[in-house]
Amino acid sequence: MSVLLTSDAGGVRTLTLNRPHRRNAIDAELWEALREALAAAGGDRSVRALVLTGAGGAFCSGADIPERVSSAHPLYRMRPLTEVTLLLHELPVPTVAKVTGAAVGAGWNLALGCDLVVATPQARFSQIFARRGLSPDCGGSWLLPRLVGLQQAKRLALLAETIDAEEAKALGLVTWVTDTDEVDTFVDDLTARLVAGPPVAHAQTKALLNEGTDRTLRDALANEAKAQAVNFAGADVREAYAAFAARREPLFTGRWAVPSRPEDDT
Repeated sequence: MSVLLTSDAGGVRTLTLNRPHRRNAIDAELWEALREALAAAGGDRSVRALVLTGAGGAFCSGADIPERVSSAHPLYRMRPLTEVTLLLHELPVPTVAKVTGAAVGAGWNLALGCDLVVATPQARFSQIFARRGLSPDCGGSWLLPRLVGLQQAKRLALLAETIDAEEAKALGLVTWVTDTDEVDTFVDDLTARLVAGPPVAHAQTKALLNEGTDRTLRDALANEAKAQAVNFAGADVREAYAAFAARREPLFTGRWAVPSRPEDDT
């Protein structure tokens, strides 16, 4: 049985953590499978959006700590977590976490690393690290203050409280809460809208927003100008204007529209 299920439909790739007997806790095998799957998705132009979810009613109960601690140096043991977190963060397509149960520790931080989070009322969230004598990983120390502010981030990390979906939404840690029997349809509709968007512009928008919190306004304006230069050189801008004029929906392809030879300009 594969620990990570992969499916494709209409430009959407869905990755399902598949260790339901451990509430999808991520062991070494699953970390490696996630790393390979995210790297593959980032290099596949047919993928226009990605959904991360879990099997068996849970999202992810965190990293699966083995009974016998590895003799490898902790820095080496952390490397797979770091690689997966960066790949998810830098993936050039919109990502959606579909959380239908527990999202704990590293599992919650993987959900927060997605661009959008859809949860059901049964979802529960915890930065459980302090209860294990640990500090946050998988980007939690970077993500939480940016999403909820420093004081709330400290509350969540230091007290390791469990919060429900509605409180997570009120804090800005969940984008939508939807009924369990409607969540699949909701995510399908959401990803269809994302897939219909301009892929190059989406990739650049995501990067600009991710990086913007660490930059000055001057840096942000310079990066925005570079991104717009790339956008205007693509076919999607022309298609958007043509669709607007024709009162139809645009068909975005992400194609490059700059002439390939200087003589094509004449």
